[in-house]
Amino acid sequence: MPSSSPTSPDPSPLCSREPATGAVLWQGEAGDLDAAVTAARAALPHWASQPHAKRADLLRHFAGEIRRQSEAFADMIARETGRPLWDVRGEVDQALAGCDAAMRAYGERCVQRKFDGGVNGTLALRHKPLGVMAVITPFAQPLATPLARLVPALLAGNTVLLKPSVKALATTMPLVDCAARAGLPAGVVQCLAGDGAMAQALALHDGVDGVLFAGSAAAGQALARKLVARPEKLLALDLGGNNALVVWDTPQIEEAALIVVQSAFSASGQRATCARRLIVKDTLAQPLLAAVKRLADRIICGAPHDEPTPFMGPVCDNETADALVESFIWLMSNGGRVVKHMQRLSREHPFLSPAIIDVTTMTQRPDVELFGPLLQVIRVATFDEAIAQANATRYGLVAGLIGGTQAEYDRFWAHSRAGLVHWNRPTITEIPNAPMGGVGLSGNFRTGGTYMIDSCTYPVASLENEVLRATIGTGFAAQELE
Repeated sequence: MPSSSPTSPDPSPLCSREPATGAVLWQGEAGDLDAAVTAARAALPHWASQPHAKRADLLRHFAGEIRRQSEAFADMIARETGRPLWDVRGEVDQALAGCDAAMRAYGERCVQRKFDGGVNGTLALRHKPLGVMAVITPFAQPLATPLARLVPALLAGNTVLLKPSVKALATTMPLVDCAARAGLPAGVVQCLAGDGAMAQALALHDGVDGVLFAGSAAAGQALARKLVARPEKLLALDLGGNNALVVWDTPQIEEAALIVVQSAFSASGQRATCARRLIVKDTLAQPLLAAVKRLADRIICGAPHDEPTPFMGPVCDNETADALVESFIWLMSNGGRVVKHMQRLSREHPFLSPAIIDVTTMTQRPDVELFGPLLQVIRVATFDEAIAQANATRYGLVAGLIGGTQAEYDRFWAHSRAGLVHWNRPTITEIPNAPMGGVGLSGNFRTGGTYMIDSCTYPVASLENEVLRATIGTGFAAQELE
């Protein structure tokens, strides 16, 4: 068994708290990395040798266990992320739909094929698992994001070590129990509690063959730098975005405003696909911003189980809330014009009001992902300028257009540098039956969704002939006759 490259992190107490109240939801020690890798490697040969139909059947039972506990999962996601119940129930449905989509994707992308190879016999194409996979995920969607990686990796015959965010342990740790009840063998899927050092140690471990990472661009870049000299280890990055939403010619101002608010402020702005920048035609700016502000002023911000039902909950912690307020003040102090102020709604807990700030006249706009309910507005005169502003970022996750003509959308789609491009839909729209991922600082072209299976297998081509046949036509001296 290969030993770990770095020294495994020392066990230490870990704690996940409910953002809305500060209550402890999960507390425990960091996992034993070397022991987990040993168990995963020991389980790999048997799991990988199982027929695909057997693995698929067990994973259907796994999804069934989650479905039977869907309300309990929804309640825990709501408490651990602070998101309202109506929102997290959608995540549970999305996660389960993604399991079904992964099954179909495997059949479409990894099906065994055989072709006539002429004199060479038969050309066969099959796929093999990578081996032991590390799945490292953030707090924002603590069920959907892990399952979107776990199921394809397991279906392909890999064993998996899941390292969730410390802020998501109460939701993700029970997944191992669901797997055991579904009949998955011991060691096939494990959940490692740990901090950022644990995530890095897991990714660099000599016993890990591939890394499926979802998280911030900074963390993904750091990991890529560490693995640049390790071409034998696959790295798939699913990172954040400084996403642009363009609003162009439309008479439906109220409907456009609703899409803007959904895109920017759902989940308190704490989804990678949330809109960060609103690019609007200058002649539409005044009525659109007035409509967006009217909606934003009506947003109810509260704890997940509050009555009346909130639209937004808290952000993940007080440090994040403070940083967002500081970012808003910085933008305001450097030329931004306030449309709607950001406020701390509680001294003890990280509740924020949604904020809107017009940064059109700022000479330099920071190209960063402000992960929260903070929307920056940029007014432009021409459609070409709108496209240029949408692409004025190192990120490339989502771009959206509201309004415009078919011809304008075709231009927008063709010139947008993003992995997801939408028309008249919120940027946060989930599409489980499609590829998901971004370019630039948003990813490394290892697309997720229904293409995630491509990062969990590698294709093997074989020339096969039942009859031994060997010929060499040139390059040999004549055989001497005895």
